[in-house]
Amino acid sequence: MATSNHPSYPSRYTTGLGRAGASSSAPPNTFNTPAYGPSGKTAQRIEADRLEAQRREREERERIMQAGQNQLGELSEEQREEIVEAFNLFDLDQDKHIDYHELKVAMKALGFDLPKSEIHSILQAHGVPSNPQPMSKSKNAAGSSQQPYQPPPRLLLPLASFQTLMAARIRDRHPQEEILRAFDLFDEGGKGSITVQDLKRVARELGEGLQDEELEAMIEEFDMDGDGAISRDEFVGICLG
Repeated sequence: MATSNHPSYPSRYTTGLGRAGASSSAPPNTFNTPAYGPSGKTAQRIEADRLEAQRREREERERIMQAGQNQLGELSEEQREEIVEAFNLFDLDQDKHIDYHELKVAMKALGFDLPKSEIHSILQAHGVPSNPQPMSKSKNAAGSSQQPYQPPPRLLLPLASFQTLMAARIRDRHPQEEILRAFDLFDEGGKGSITVQDLKRVARELGEGLQDEELEAMIEEFDMDGDGAISRDEFVGICLG
């Protein structure tokens, strides 16, 4: 049988795997810098910046709380009681701490309807972490113990912080805002006016034994347009003199 000699072709791909002396290490670092992570000086600077930011944040919190304490003393006894009553009303578990939802409605009761972002900012700046519930370890298929994921604790606002923060806001509030809040307390149903029926209700709640004729005389005295009720503008005019 005739045979034919085929020329041998070189291999197209060569890898060097299995060859003696072949190196699998990364190429040398020609820039004379560490391969991974910041240098020692860089890490120290980052840590120093972090500590300085924490110090400034702590000082700002202390300044705000001190200002709030001073302004709390400037409020009337009635205003201070109103702050505590709003807190206690929405502190549903009566632990002298309120969470995000309780804080939002308590502030709204005092006339401060803040957006979600501002409520979170208050808790981030002045809140304290709640006590996390202990969680038992679970076992995987191999029988080894695994620590389950535990979310970060909720932030709660203590009563003392609520008092100082609300005192600062009430102290800085424009007088007309206080007047309009008082108007809303009289104006049942938000109809935009105070009627004799509103005065009767408030007098009854306060335990004042006023006669209908006296209440009607109050309306007539300040009812500038003669519609039988006191509007917002008329009420503001009465209070501002």
